[in-house]
Amino acid sequence: MRRSIIAVLTTLLVVAAIGAAAVAGGNGSTVTKARLERALPVVFANMYVQQAHLLGRTDINAASLKPQAMCDKHGPDVADVGPGGDWICLMSWTDPQVPMPSEGYGKFELNVHSNDCFTAAGPSKLTGFLTLTDKQGREVTNPLFEFDGCFDPATDDTPTGTTFPSVFAITSPSVTPDDQGLVSAQVTCGTGSQGCAGTITAMAGKTSLGVVPYRLKEEATARIPFPNALPAGTKEVSFQVTPATGYSSDSPVVLPVQKQ
Repeated sequence: MRRSIIAVLTTLLVVAAIGAAAVAGGNGSTVTKARLERALPVVFANMYVQQAHLLGRTDINAASLKPQAMCDKHGPDVADVGPGGDWICLMSWTDPQVPMPSEGYGKFELNVHSNDCFTAAGPSKLTGFLTLTDKQGREVTNPLFEFDGCFDPATDDTPTGTTFPSVFAITSPSVTPDDQGLVSAQVTCGTGSQGCAGTITAMAGKTSLGVVPYRLKEEATARIPFPNALPAGTKEVSFQVTPATGYSSDSPVVLPVQKQ
């Protein structure tokens, strides 16, 4: 009898674990990309107006901000469904005193809970730090530094259609030639839509080290080698990115040459 009870309990535990894993994996979860893309801008706009009032500003309101969000959970190979601390949302808005960066948006990190609530933290260069000095000269908590929000699980779950380009960047601090004098560059492609593709031209003074195509998924990294050897005595290499998909700065990236 005892063995039967234990067997039944074990079966129930396995079934419960499978069910919990399915929910955690996103199956049947009310936490979705579309609901976050609708909820985050609303909460953000209200917090933004609170911050503006603390600073003595009356020139904006929640409607005038026109915020839009694109959300992603853990990269392109994971379904954009389910709770977790691996949600990234890109968001743009309109404030005459706080222009968007050249890529057109700010990056927010979200910890989303199974109760349909979330905690969001944005880029300090756009939203400010933990505290701010209000219009009366007092040091107060910045409502935009980190904020909480919730959404109704019964709300619209159709795609919002909001997209932003991934940012492609060269992240190497320097270049080191190998035994044949060849160099490479470490690159990344950030969160966004359709990944990154284009070409990189590497120059050592007036000497071309090659024009190399690249193609990366969102949130991917790679090392790109160049086919031509570095001239002896070269002290720096200039890289010019020409994107076809995604965003990259127009300015060349100049890196110092390090000896092996």
